[in-house]
Amino acid sequence: EYKRNSKISKRKKQIIPLKSGQRTYIENEQQEAIEHTDEEILKVEQKYDKLCQPFFQKRSELIAKVPNFGVATFVNHPQVSALLGEEDKEALNYLTRVEVIEFENIKSGYRIDFYFDENPSFENKFLSKEFHLNESGDPSSKSTKIKWKSGKDLMKHSSQTQNKASRKKQHEEQESFITWFTNHSDAGADELGEVIKDDIWPNPFQYYLVPNMDDEEGEREEDDDDEEEEGLEDTDEEGDEDEGEDEDDDEGDEGEEDEGEDD
Repeated sequence: EYKRNSKISKRKKQIIPLKSGQRTYIENEQQEAIEHTDEEILKVEQKYDKLCQPFFQKRSELIAKVPNFGVATFVNHPQVSALLGEEDKEALNYLTRVEVIEFENIKSGYRIDFYFDENPSFENKFLSKEFHLNESGDPSSKSTKIKWKSGKDLMKHSSQTQNKASRKKQHEEQESFITWFTNHSDAGADELGEVIKDDIWPNPFQYYLVPNMDDEEGEREEDDDDEEEEGLEDTDEEGDEDEGEDEDDDEGDEGEEDEGEDD
């Protein structure tokens, strides 16, 4: 019995190699199924985008009336806020609305449009960054040229360095939200564009309405202080009651002593 089971076990462990043609056929079938699924998903996404366009348009009109909506949304987003410096926030204070435009063929890319009020940093009232596939099919991007006002270029800052022979001015590129507009080095790995398109654009309110953590901490501290004060008051009241009981006991003892003396 043991030997027979051992032989069965060995037969189960035998691996039957697939011929090269069979393996290629299976892989091709699998790839075709994946591509078909992707195409169906894209069709659903395109239909969803068309249905949502009237809603997005109405939402943009309402958001444009809310002061500092754009900058508050970006500041409250963990990934975007990591890129924001004080100068970025100053410029984004004039941001009135953001729109994401999916190309008719979603596979080919999308565009992010930023609208600004008159501001002290640049002349543009409209900035756009586009992500698309180039002629060779590789991810690529392009953006509006920012027309900086005199001395307001946020992408560069001047630092004076002292040299033995002379003073020379060096321009160093800063890591900031603004530099994202002109950075096209690796469009396929542009995470910020994907965050705006897939996370912020569908529902910006989830970040605009994030509670102020400092205010919450302040409220918690006040609640803790109130609880401590209540605890102290309760302790004082208990102490007063104990003192009252002790006084009553003392009076009772004195009364007994007086009765004894009278006897």
